[in-house]
Amino acid sequence: MSIIISDETLNACGMTATEFKQEIALLLFESGKLAVGHASKLAEMDKVRFRQLLKERQIPLYSYEIEDFELDLKNLRELGRL
Repeated sequence: MSIIISDETLNACGMTATEFKQEIALLLFESGKLAVGHASKLAEMDKVRFRQLLKERQIPLYSYEIEDFELDLKNLRELGRL
């Protein structure tokens, strides 16, 4: 599937086509819609550079929610490590 973004839209955003693709990839990654590999391809970057971009934007590579933390605590208690 191809999507055409007009020059008018890019100019309104003040972005190049490459920058626009990177922004879309960042948003989709951050929302959990794309994994890092697919997002880096969409951004037309290798994974290392895409990860650097995530770091620059302060977007975490991994999502660690309170539920994950609670599960980890439960498992550590069951293993006798807490």
